Amino acid sequence: MRKPKTTNPELVELIRFLRKQGRENKAPIWRDIAERLAKPRRRRVVVNLSRLERYTERSETIAVPGKVLAAGQITHPITVAAFAFSGKAVEKIGAAKGKCVSFADLVKKNPAGSKIRIVG
Repeated sequence: MRKPKTTNPELVELIRFLRKQGRENKAPIWRDIAERLAKPRRRRVVVNLSRLERYTERSETIAVPGKVLAAGQITHPITVAAFAFSGKAVEKIGAAKGKCVSFADLVKKNPAGSKIRIVG
């Protein structure tokens, strides 16, 4: 486990929370997401909606350890958890009857991390 070098207190708290949940729930997915979020900002994942459209199916739950941007269209409902969303991405996901949630909400809903895919 490497120490996060970020000065963003919200991100540092999220990384600590995900690592703790990974240990307590014996769910390696949360530790994996925490490690990906601990990377430098220039190496963090940025995912467009076109990629989510291409690689996901209806009613799937997706975790993006970075930011979701609005380039492209999405036509089916999905649940997306990410560190950050652009405003247009939230609108487009909502228009497709999908949901944008935080990692904290996703962990509370599914502590074991089952049936969640990491994209990016």
